[in-house]
Amino acid sequence: MANSLMNVAVNSAMRGSGKCNRMRSANVGDAERLASVVGGTCLALCGLTSRHPTAKVAFPIIGSLLAYRGLSGYCALYDLCGVRRDGAEGLNASVRAGSGVKVEQSIIVNRPARELYDYWRQFDRLPRFMRHLEDVKVEGSKSHWVARGMGIRAEWDAEIINDRPGELIAWRSLPDSDVDTAGSVHFRQIPVGRGTEIRVSLKYDPPAGKVGDWLARLFGDSPEQQIREDLRRFKQLMESGGGVLTPAQTGIGTRIAQS
Repeated sequence: MANSLMNVAVNSAMRGSGKCNRMRSANVGDAERLASVVGGTCLALCGLTSRHPTAKVAFPIIGSLLAYRGLSGYCALYDLCGVRRDGAEGLNASVRAGSGVKVEQSIIVNRPARELYDYWRQFDRLPRFMRHLEDVKVEGSKSHWVARGMGIRAEWDAEIINDRPGELIAWRSLPDSDVDTAGSVHFRQIPVGRGTEIRVSLKYDPPAGKVGDWLARLFGDSPEQQIREDLRRFKQLMESGGGVLTPAQTGIGTRIAQS
C-alpha cells in the first residue's frame, strides 16, 4: 500500500510540476537540490522499512515529493513567496511582486558557454541584439542603461549582483531609479558538443500609473515575442562568428525612426 501511495504521489507531482515548469524556471540552488534528493530518498527508505503505520505511509510520500523537488529544481512555495535560491536571488528582490512584466525565454546557441558569457558580460554590446535597449555604458560593476520605444525613453543605473564566469550574470537597478528592473542570464553547457542553453529572465516595473502604456510603448504587444527575437539575433550573431550586426539586423535604425 505504501508503495502504491508513493507512486501516486510521484506521478501527481510530476504532472503538476511539469505544468509549472513549462511556465516557470528552476528556483532552487544546486546544493539545496542535492540535499533535497538525498534527504528525500533517505526519508522514503526509512518509511518503507518503518513499522509505524503513519510513518510507513507518510514518509515515502513526503520523501518522494522532496526528491522530485531536488530533481526538477522547482519549488512551488518559493515561487509563491517570490524567492529564488538558484543564483539569481536579486532578480525577484529588485522588482515588486505582481508589478510590471516578467519575461523568461531560452535558446540553444552552438557556441561554448564561456564564449557566450564573455560576450554578454560586456553590457555595452547588448543593444546590438536587444531592440528595446538604445545604449548601455559600463563603469566597473555598475552601468547606465537607456531604453527606447515608441515615443518614450527610460534611463536607470544598475549593478551586478551575481557573476559566475561561464555560468551566470545577474543585475538589478539601483534604489530610487525611475524604473525598477532586474535581469539574469544563465549559460548551461550541453554535453557532447551540442552547444549552450541560454536562459534569460527580465523584469520591468514601470513608473507608477504608467504600467500598460509604458510597457506597450517599450515592448510592443508581446514582450515575450520581442525577447525571443532578441535571442534569435544573439544566436545569429554568435554562430556567425561574433560579427557586428547592421542597423537593419538589430532594428535600432527602425526603432529610432519611429520614435
